[in-house]
Amino acid sequence: MKKNILSKLVAGFVCVSMLAACTTTKKTEETTTVASSESKQEESSSSAAETTKADTKDDGKINVVTTIFPSYDWVKEVVGNKADNFNLTLLTEKGVDLHSYQPTTEDIAKISKCDLFVYVGGESDTWVEDVLKNATNKNMKVVNLLETVGDAAKEEEVKEGMQDDDDHDHDHGDADHDHDKEDKDHDHDHDKEDKDHDHDHDKEDKDHDHDKDEKAEEHHHHTEVEYDEHVWLSLKNAKVLVEKISSDIQAIDANNAQTYQENTKVYLEELDNLDKAYQQAVDSADKKVVLFGDRFPFRYLVDDYSLDYYAAFVGCSAETEASFDTIKFLANKVDELKLTHIFTIEKSDKKIANTIKDATKDKNQEIITLDSLQSVTRADIDAGESYLGAMSTNLTTLQEGLK
Repeated sequence: MKKNILSKLVAGFVCVSMLAACTTTKKTEETTTVASSESKQEESSSSAAETTKADTKDDGKINVVTTIFPSYDWVKEVVGNKADNFNLTLLTEKGVDLHSYQPTTEDIAKISKCDLFVYVGGESDTWVEDVLKNATNKNMKVVNLLETVGDAAKEEEVKEGMQDDDDHDHDHGDADHDHDKEDKDHDHDHDKEDKDHDHDHDKEDKDHDHDKDEKAEEHHHHTEVEYDEHVWLSLKNAKVLVEKISSDIQAIDANNAQTYQENTKVYLEELDNLDKAYQQAVDSADKKVVLFGDRFPFRYLVDDYSLDYYAAFVGCSAETEASFDTIKFLANKVDELKLTHIFTIEKSDKKIANTIKDATKDKNQEIITLDSLQSVTRADIDAGESYLGAMSTNLTTLQEGLK
């Protein structure tokens, strides 16, 4: 009996021990599973961090961002065979017009950390200030094309017969006359102040409103000044701008400064030769005027060679439909000047040019196109598009148009 009791006790002990062992094993497995899970999470986080770091890691190259094709191409010419040392970005490579372009989040990120940023600096680039203010690279070099050309920058011009987006803003003669009259009345009212106190209070209120109106108008005049952004269409400006870009690249990469200097010298000679070719073409031309049935971004070019011009709209205009008066004026000019060609810019539907042609006496003018280089795409670049090439083609077209 004692033996049976002892056997039962031993069996019970073994059973308890087995249960305890089972529980311990389970806890150990749970602990191991949790530890493994945490380890995997840490590995995943580490991997993600490494991926992010790799994505934003400086590859040792010089990052250059430009907003328009001409400055993009100038950078390429300056760096030459050192191109592998650069990450060069053209923000408008999808062919979007500068005046319509708005930066994406990715664009802003590229600008923020770049070494050199080149932009036009006109009304179309009002977004740039905030982007540069929040840039991570505080040593970034920035080239503002309008500022770089200095006094050569021109205010946007509304020429005779041109349809203006803000016709009412450009005629202030009568308003100025009225202001002078109101100022005289204001002085006269102060002389009468003791005679008619109540009347003067009313007049003072009007004068106060008049002063506010004057200040508002002065502010309007101040903000109204808008510069023609198309500075790149002057070969003379191009030479100045290329030199500035080259100087900044040399400062960024001093070890290869001599190479950049040599590349710049060669390119400036090419620009200078083309500039002279334009002057010779204009000097020998039968006519000294161009007429555009379109927007007119070529003011810098025509001014360089003392050409006159007429056009439907200013260069930055968003208008697409010309008024009857504009069409009539331009058609009459074609007849008066005996013009044989009507110009448009690239990607024009030529609708306005054809309407002008149909309104002329002879209705036989040829419609030809000058390229303002505002719609160059990545595909165009890959196909060999260049600033010098486009401006050379423009010269051939201009020669034809001045016959």
